[in-house]
Amino acid sequence: MRVAIFSNMVGASSDVTVQLRKKIDASKKLTFDGLNPEIVISVGGDGTLLSAFHHFNDAIDHIRFVGIHTGHLGFYTDWRDYEVDQLIKSLEMDNRQSVSYPLLKIKIHYADGGSSDQILALNESALKRVSTTMVTDVYIKDVFFEKFRGDGLCISTPTGSTAYNKAVGGAIIDPRLNAMQISEIASINNRVFRTMGSPIIIPPEEWVTLIPDDIYHNILTCDQLLIKDRPIRSISYQISKHRIYFAKYRHSHFWNRVSNSFIGVNKK
Repeated sequence: MRVAIFSNMVGASSDVTVQLRKKIDASKKLTFDGLNPEIVISVGGDGTLLSAFHHFNDAIDHIRFVGIHTGHLGFYTDWRDYEVDQLIKSLEMDNRQSVSYPLLKIKIHYADGGSSDQILALNESALKRVSTTMVTDVYIKDVFFEKFRGDGLCISTPTGSTAYNKAVGGAIIDPRLNAMQISEIASINNRVFRTMGSPIIIPPEEWVTLIPDDIYHNILTCDQLLIKDRPIRSISYQISKHRIYFAKYRHSHFWNRVSNSFIGVNKK
């Protein structure tokens, strides 16, 4: 089986990467392949795994991911830095078992010559303004829904619902629900201006389009990617037909991850 390593190469991550490479080279069942892997091992934290996802984005349908976390918190990572031997044994016994999560498809249309981008996101995308109020028309399935005023809007996947979405007051969604969520960031609500004021869950067959009143001065994030200083005419969001796959050797149940990440160990 062909295996690649994607590491942040900081501190313990560098040591783990060296161990992994040596053990893969010594294995009779594994081959190191950084260009055309079947398995990608992310070494670091969730940020490293997000970077690995975007690095191998073009081959997402043919790759499974495994995460080793070397820091304090790893929502997408199942293995610790001291479990390299156990992971190698699991890789050698692999039978292609996997678990998959929904991804967000983002289409960005610019006003500078009609160009556009299409991006996949694992966690979320946010459209924001820094110094002034963002005013944006929100359409759901091409039907006008509201004119939003506030700091911004966050559109997240189910697994991404535990990240920035949670921080701005969004709900946590089980990834077995193939849906996306829109959450408001500091919306303006008074006698003159009104927004829905609560998170909205959108099914996979529908889409959301944002059309900002001011095409300049916006900041758009797609996971760790940042787009600014470009005139954004519109952005459309929908759950993608593509998914991310994780090698399911001992992949933790979603709600166990949520409990461990945000609540900790509860003793009865």
